[in-house]
Amino acid sequence: MTDRIWIMGASDGIGAALARAWAQRGAKLILSARSQDRLEELAAEIGGAQVVPCDVTDRDSLARAAQDIAAGGKLDRAVTLAALYDPGKVMEIDPDRAAQIVSVNLTGCFNFARAAVPLLRKGGQLALTGSVAGYVGLPQGQIYSATKAGVINLAETMRAELAPDVDVRLISPGFVDTRLTEKNDFEMPALMQPGDAADAIVKGLDGGGFELHFPRRLTRSLKLLRTLPYPLAMRLTRRLVK
Repeated sequence: MTDRIWIMGASDGIGAALARAWAQRGAKLILSARSQDRLEELAAEIGGAQVVPCDVTDRDSLARAAQDIAAGGKLDRAVTLAALYDPGKVMEIDPDRAAQIVSVNLTGCFNFARAAVPLLRKGGQLALTGSVAGYVGLPQGQIYSATKAGVINLAETMRAELAPDVDVRLISPGFVDTRLTEKNDFEMPALMQPGDAADAIVKGLDGGGFELHFPRRLTRSLKLLRTLPYPLAMRLTRRLVK
C-alpha cells in the first residue's frame, strides 16, 4: 500500500530531501511550506505531489490546509521540519526575532500537531523535529536551543497522551548542511548532507522506538552530557563560551 504523507517545511533543506527520498519509494506526498513557488518546483522535480502552502504560525492557514488534505483521505504520516535559526548569545538577540523563532519552532509544532492528528488513520505517525541542540543548554544556541528543548518535551507528552492511536515520533538531527546552518561561524562536528539526513529519517520512522537521532557519534556524546550533574556539565559547557 502506498503511504500518504504530509511534509511541513518541504521547500528546502532536510524537508525537500525527505520529499525526494519518499518519492523514490512511491509515496503519495503533500508538500507544505510558505513558499508556493519552491513547492511547485519540487513537486515537478519528484514527478508530482499535492502542493498545499501554509504557515505553521497561522492556525487559520493550517485549518484551510487540513481541509484540503482531508478531501483526499486519511494520512499515514505527518512530519514537520519547519524551523528558524539564528546563532549567537541570548543577550544579543533581537527580542522580536526571538519571539518569531519561538512562534515557528515551538508553537508551530503545536499548531501542526493539532491540525495533523485528526487527519491520520488509526495508528498513523506524527513526527516532530527537535534537535540535539535541545538536549542541553549550549553557548551560542540562543533561543533556538530552548525551542527545541520544548519540542522534545511536547513530543514526549503527546506520545504519552495519544498512544496507541497515534505513533508519535521525535526526530533529533545533529548538524546538517542547510541554509540555516550556513549562518554558523564555527566548525560543525559530524556535519551531514540533507540527503543522508533524509535517509536516516526514512529508515528511523520505518523502525520502532520513539526518538531517532543522528549522527550517533555526535548525539551519544550530547546525551551523555545531559546525564551529568549540573556542576560538572556546566563546567564543561562554559569552556565553549567565546
